[in-house]
Order: sequence, then structure tokens, then C-alpha cells
Amino acid sequence: MKNEKGLSKMATMQAIQLTGPCAAHEMKPTTVDVPALKPGYALIKVKAFGVNESEVTSRKGESSPDFKFPRILGIEGVGVVDQVNPGSAFKPGQQVATMMGGMGRAIDGSYAQYMLIKEKNLIPFESNLDWSIIGALPEMLQTAHGSISQGLHVQKGDILLVRGGSSTVGLMASVLAHHMGAEVIASTRNEAKLPKMKSLGIDHPILDDQDFTKRVQAIAPDKVDKSLELVGFSTLFEDMRLVKEGGFTCFTGALGGQWTLNNFSPFMIPTGVYLTSYAGEAKDLPAEYFSHILHLIEEKQLTVPIAKVYHGLAEVGQAQANLESGKFSGKHVVVL
Repeated sequence: MKNEKGLSKMATMQAIQLTGPCAAHEMKPTTVDVPALKPGYALIKVKAFGVNESEVTSRKGESSPDFKFPRILGIEGVGVVDQVNPGSAFKPGQQVATMMGGMGRAIDGSYAQYMLIKEKNLIPFESNLDWSIIGALPEMLQTAHGSISQGLHVQKGDILLVRGGSSTVGLMASVLAHHMGAEVIASTRNEAKLPKMKSLGIDHPILDDQDFTKRVQAIAPDKVDKSLELVGFSTLFEDMRLVKEGGFTCFTGALGGQWTLNNFSPFMIPTGVYLTSYAGEAKDLPAEYFSHILHLIEEKQLTVPIAKVYHGLAEVGQAQANLESGKFSGKHVVVL
């Protein structure tokens, strides 16, 4: 029997559903039931999704307590509405994006042909861009935008330091800040990634080595206005010492793995420098802003940092393996 707005109620789909920790190459599509529509939710036909570090962590069974097996991974995705409840603000066929909200952790996520998402976590849009480009954006754009706007209040003319600049969020934040008129210094520990960073329009891609501080000081002898911390506590205080009095440092990520610090004292923060943080949700990426960014991409005013595009669920394992290797710059995107 078919629902009047979509699939058979007993339909099945292909998904990457993990029953326990596994290696990347062990991630194989399996047949599962299409999730049943619930009040307040919409069923979305997945068109593309980005692959994220947190999903690698979950696949290894090293995620936080809200994650449990069996689970369909995927903390973000884009697609079209397939089924809605009566009175919904959405319509079948409408393009939508989503991220976070427990996806791929507390609830099943986007590594599937269909995903069941709370309507409040859906971002509507209209675009003719390829799904591979749109699929790269939600989580990366939300985190980058939130960090430089809510966390740092970046403005035209600012000198912004992005520590961990070759990460997906680092690249996206750099691209956005540069477009806003900020001068961007972005670091990487992999010299081979510097040309890619330069090609995206980053003003000063620099190597993060023993001479890091000297490199920054040579570019900004009067210190930087803002710094975005994506490496973690291992570099946080070094970065804050490079920020002007009255400037901001925003702690958003910990690529180095150190999220906390024992025996922390407020006096470790340089006088007059403000320390903020950012950790956001779908609501932090307004539909108007998402559409604005899509338009800028369509007009070739912004370039999306994409490392590689994969086709079909069977290539998810390779996407995770490539992400884990650290050899690529940009987002890994799977298109269905």
C-alpha cells in the first residue's frame, strides 16, 4: 500500500548500517526498511552527503555516549522531500539540506537512500548546482559561518589567523572571510597542501612548523585581529599571543585531539584578548544565508573546497579511508 505522497509504507532501501566497530573497507551497503514518517518529521530522498571526521570516530566505536550501534552514520545531507505530514510547511520534491540534530549518532543519518529528519532541522533552498557541490556544504558551511560571524565577528579589513587552515572548516572559513574583505593567514602542517590553499584565494597560506610564530609575525608585525582555533588546546595559547589587544580567538575544533586542559587558569588568557567558542546546529545556518552562498557559487564568486567526489553508497568506505589518510584538502562528498 502506498502513502499518497511517496513510498510504500513497507518499502526497503540501501544504507550503510553499522552493527559494531569496523574498518573503512568493511562499510558495505545493506538492505533496511525505509523509516516510517512520524509527526514533526519529513522523509528525505538523499542526493548527496559530506563525509566527516566525527563519522570516522563513530565507525570505530569511539564516539560519545549518545551514539549506539546499530546505526546509520551521516551527520549531514542534502536531497529532496519525499513524504510529509498533513499541514507540513514542506512539499514533496522540495530541495532541502540538514545537519546535526543527533543525525548519525542518536538517530540514523544520511548514509542511506532516505533519511527521516525533524522539519525544524531542514533548510529549504532552490539551486541548479550539481548535488556534489551542494552536498559538500551544510556542516562545513554552518561551522565556518558560525565561527567567523558569531564567534569572531569578522569584518572587512580584519587580519584573520586560521590555525588548522587546510581542514574543511578551515578552508571554508578562509574562503568566506576572504570574500568578506578580511586578510587571511591560514596554516597547514602539510606543505603539499599550500598550493591548493592558495588556489582557493587564501592570502597567506603558511606552514605550521617550528617557525610558525615567526611566519605570522612577518605577515602581521602588529598582530592579527582575530584567530580561529581548529587545532585545539595544544596551540590555543600560542595563537592568542598573536592576537591584538581587543581581538578575539574562537575555539571551534581540536584536530590535534586535545579538547580540554587540566589546571586551566583564566590568567593564561593574554590581557585584553577575548576567548570565545562555537558549536552550532542547523538553526545557525539560516535558509537565506545558505541560498546567498549558493548564489555566490553559481556566480563563481566563491569556490567550494572539495577534495574528491564519490558515487554511490559502495564508495563510502573509500571516502572515509581517504579522509582518514590526511592526504587530501577539502571535503569528501558522496553522491547517490
